[in-house]
Amino acid sequence: MKKIFILGGTGFLGYYTTKELLARGYGVKTMSLPPMPTDDLLPSEVECTLGDINELSDNEIKELLSDCYGFVYAAGADERIVPQKPALKFFYEANVLPTQRLARLAKEAGLKKFVLFGSYFAEFAERLPQYELKKQAYPNTRLLQEQVAFAEGEGSMDVISLRLPYIFGTMPGRMPLWKMFTDQIKGRPVFPALKGGTAVVTAEQVAEAAVGALENGKHRHTYAISSYNMKYKFFYELMVEALGQEETTQIVETPYEQMKSTYEQIDQAAEAQGKEHGIHMVVSSKLQEEDLYIDPKETMDVLGIKEYDVVASIKETLAKCVEE
Repeated sequence: MKKIFILGGTGFLGYYTTKELLARGYGVKTMSLPPMPTDDLLPSEVECTLGDINELSDNEIKELLSDCYGFVYAAGADERIVPQKPALKFFYEANVLPTQRLARLAKEAGLKKFVLFGSYFAEFAERLPQYELKKQAYPNTRLLQEQVAFAEGEGSMDVISLRLPYIFGTMPGRMPLWKMFTDQIKGRPVFPALKGGTAVVTAEQVAEAAVGALENGKHRHTYAISSYNMKYKFFYELMVEALGQEETTQIVETPYEQMKSTYEQIDQAAEAQGKEHGIHMVVSSKLQEEDLYIDPKETMDVLGIKEYDVVASIKETLAKCVEE
């Protein structure tokens, strides 16, 4: 039985990937930051350690990985974090350096596969050069994270990156991150939506993609996964429905130029606090006029991703977000 190490196995995506690996007959070992979301989160056969892997020595990490075949990197900082300036330094230290070190040590420990959970902002940095996303801290470092991992694996370990879009689902003991969005709409009579849209997957589909990448992914390949493409306006309307505000809140499609000064003020407020968004708000909001869509056919078959009722998953997630 092949054993897979998951960094962040008690987190949202790590939890689903653990369940999928067990269902496919793999052994699972994981290390995650404390505390456990719930005491009985993972089955007893999972070798779970709580702690910060970055505090271990190189030899301790190689010993931890010595009986594993593959590594799933389900950790790191995403663009919702607004760090102290400069954001480039923060995301470089949070995502790039740990990935480079762990990919090197995984290779030295004899692992054959390394799957990185990345971001679809890396995909659109390449697809939409007119937005110059490579000059923004978060997409810049997500691209660099992939490249250093690919380079470290060269020669004997296949490194594959999954570029992940909006993800929905629930898990025991954790509130979905989408709560920050439902909180913004709560009680509002009018809420603006830019005209674009986004690719979407469920957490189950990310887990299937991870196992598919371990089994069939090609070294140095990036896979931008998707199952469903939706407009932001529709997404916000689902939030209004979850909040029970259909009679009191209107979602209005609003041109970017009408909202631009608001986004400039958000960037200015961050600057005044000594902080910086990983993608400046004037850029990320302008990007929301685009349909950031991905054709599901590009990856579903090659990675073995199944069809799910994505809208039902979104509704379930939002229902969890608005629980009192």
